[in-house]
Amino acid sequence: MPPTNPARRRALTDAAIELLASSGAHGLTHRAVEKEAGLPQGTASNYFRSREALLVAAAERIAELHHADTDRATEQPATLVDLLTRSLLTAATTLRTRYLAIFELRLEAARRPVLASVLAGLQDTSLQITAGHHDKLGLAIPRERIPALISLYGGALFSLVTAPPGSVNRDVVQEVVQVIVHGCARHEDNPRPARQGTGP
Repeated sequence: MPPTNPARRRALTDAAIELLASSGAHGLTHRAVEKEAGLPQGTASNYFRSREALLVAAAERIAELHHADTDRATEQPATLVDLLTRSLLTAATTLRTRYLAIFELRLEAARRPVLASVLAGLQDTSLQITAGHHDKLGLAIPRERIPALISLYGGALFSLVTAPPGSVNRDVVQEVVQVIVHGCARHEDNPRPARQGTGP
């Protein structure tokens, strides 16, 4: 049975996240994680028997951190635009490392069915948690539209997190969010009348 020291396990998974962001999935090894965490050789393999188990644990840790952040974000009243803007801006700046790591994991999951299954389960959990946050804030978003909203958020997250550091600011993020929430079509207040006759 693996050790159950929660603090040491968190140190290992947090180190794995840092390595995924800095070195990619190919740079994630038990020894590299131990060095990053400042722990003795053999510690990581005691907690995670395989490299795949280490990848799964990193994914679960990222989900745990993300949901904790969103829980805190919904403690204050906010519109959907404000909520998404704050979330994306923080992800693309302060927490950029974390989200670079999850993109590495998603790519790795394309070749690892076990990891893909874990990420799919985390996505299902995210749907439920997001719906709960919307209820808490009184956001009138139909349940059936939440998966599409999460997909749009994920696409924006990828674009912003992988943009050159320093190029992302609140105005840039808010413009993206406005399109996610309200769409990109510009509706005319006074549309032109339909042409008469059959000509073009």
